[in-house]
Amino acid sequence: MTQKMTMPRKALVTSIAFAAAAATTSAQAEISDGEVRIGYLADMSGTYRDLAGPGGLTALEMAVADFGGSVNGAPIVLFSADDRNSADVGANTVREWIDQRNVDMVAGLVASSVTIAVTKVLEENDRLGIVSGSAASSVTNEHCTPNHIHWVYDTYPLANGTARAVVEQGGDSWFLLTADYAFGHALEADVTRVVEESGGEVVGSVRHPFPTSDFSSYILQAQGSGAKIVGLANAGADTVNAITTASQFGLTQSGQQLAGLLIFLNDVHALGLEATQNLLLTTGWYWDMDDQAREWAQRYFDEVGSMPTMVQAGIYSSTMHYLEAVQAAGTDDAQAVRAQMASQPINDFFARNGRIREDGRMVHDMYLAQVKTPEESTGEWDLYEILSTIPAEQAYRPLSESQCKLVQN
Repeated sequence: MTQKMTMPRKALVTSIAFAAAAATTSAQAEISDGEVRIGYLADMSGTYRDLAGPGGLTALEMAVADFGGSVNGAPIVLFSADDRNSADVGANTVREWIDQRNVDMVAGLVASSVTIAVTKVLEENDRLGIVSGSAASSVTNEHCTPNHIHWVYDTYPLANGTARAVVEQGGDSWFLLTADYAFGHALEADVTRVVEESGGEVVGSVRHPFPTSDFSSYILQAQGSGAKIVGLANAGADTVNAITTASQFGLTQSGQQLAGLLIFLNDVHALGLEATQNLLLTTGWYWDMDDQAREWAQRYFDEVGSMPTMVQAGIYSSTMHYLEAVQAAGTDDAQAVRAQMASQPINDFFARNGRIREDGRMVHDMYLAQVKTPEESTGEWDLYEILSTIPAEQAYRPLSESQCKLVQN
């Protein structure tokens, strides 16, 4: 069910009303309907709830509040909906938002199957989408459009970071446990490429339905493969369930090692350091990486009661960049705003050395991290040690390899 919020913070209601009343007709002339309308679409109740979900909506609300609640005198109006990880539900919701509510931009976008369906609708109607939750690198490769931007991460740097590091440490035989839809397929392909380029071998794989609660048969297949590394090409509750089942079956005790290829802060927090210690992972952001990150994360924590994931931080960052572009361009026209966003570098609490390429990929530094041991951790959310930085230009798929129709190779 779609929810409408004319403003996310009660304290802003008076000032927004004043701003709207005071705005001249000419100031709003280039803003359609005199309002900047944003729809937040995400899994609000299922497998991916905790990595984006309601917390991502709070991050978006924080960005709107920090921006002042209006753009050039035009109020910012928010809508939100649960896509239930269904491509049909997501596409139909966005189509209704455009047809009946004239939404300008869609934020959130988590399950890659939902994102690919939604971005087709956005392209057909020339509206803008900012993808913060989806992982499939195909979102800005074969499924690129001139109407969306991919902000936080994708499967290409996840493989470049985690899989390459694991092979270099001797983990040269892999078994992949893969979520059977667009995201899992993309991650499996990218990891296989990196493992083989690094001199390793993928000795087997199995795909599981999305979502899955019982991983017993899949973990048994992984154990039977004899692979040194069991790579988890899934995310959210699926990853948590897989790691829990692996622990129950004594997978790591028998000498195999788990590699979480898309691990979120909330996953590690839920599982605990005893189960996840020393796990290598690649992340686009971490709340304790520097003073800027800590300052924003504390504000978020005060609102939500938990530290933010990289997706939730990315939703704030991308929303601020979007609103700044609307203000600078003087319009909410999708192509004008996208061009303005692409013309401005991104250096904020979230992104370092960030820029938006012609394929819609926002490239920025990524980080190889390791989960701390219980002895190393100094608090409930002190979970990662950042081992190294993967520079922006090395992290993402080079444009020379792109299949995107927007790239001139």
